[in-house]
Amino acid sequence: MTAPSPVLERLLADTRQRLVQRRAELPEAALERAILDADDAAPTLDLAQALRAPGVSIIAEIKRASPSRGGINPDLDPEALACAYAAAGADALSVLTEPDHFGGSAEDLQRARRATEARGLRRPVLRKDFILSRYQLLEARAWGADAALLIVAALDDATLRALHREALALSLTPLIEVHDEAELRRALALNPPLLGINNRDLRDFRVDLETTARLRELVPDGCCVVSESGIREPEQMRRLATWGVDAALIGEALVSAPDPALKLAALKEAGR
Repeated sequence: MTAPSPVLERLLADTRQRLVQRRAELPEAALERAILDADDAAPTLDLAQALRAPGVSIIAEIKRASPSRGGINPDLDPEALACAYAAAGADALSVLTEPDHFGGSAEDLQRARRATEARGLRRPVLRKDFILSRYQLLEARAWGADAALLIVAALDDATLRALHREALALSLTPLIEVHDEAELRRALALNPPLLGINNRDLRDFRVDLETTARLRELVPDGCCVVSESGIREPEQMRRLATWGVDAALIGEALVSAPDPALKLAALKEAGR
């Protein structure tokens, strides 16, 4: 495992600090009891299966900010946005729960999940965060998530294997995220059901969609592939379709659009 970039290392350090506080406030055993007791601990939805429809499926993201852009849509309503996404054709939702750099929260995820369920628009929900421990997977399950992000660049092989196993044991679909060939080799050793290819270089925030084209060729058949970051235009969706990509995770282009639902519908149509 190579050392994380300075940007990623700062994000991980902040995550570790928050984890100490959250563990003190709510012990792991209490989270486990909450999963057993809560109504939201109903059977999860399979994110990988939801993305296997013909064409390029869309995971529509709810996020208020990012380290590269700063504030994007700090006043968004997660309930309204989640329902608008689902009604416009989103196949799944991604909700940022990292508070310091993305403006996310557990409440955003819970509100999005409850609102779509109440309106008959239930979609798999991905917890998007820097997950470093089983505790965070328990949080994701207790909050009502169906899937959790595992970033290969943030984890050594032993921790990656353990968290992948724990996610599956909790009935969460792990989305294993890679940025380059070395990380892809580490990810494929897990035989993951779902693989994310992030087009953003965390060292300088540069985005290159060709990262997906290059790495997609190395992914074996049967693994569901998601392209992440920098997807804004219909032409990009058409390119993803020609490369055999199963889904696109789209955030900034949607939350910054005057009409996120209209933007999503146009991208969805282009990827058919």
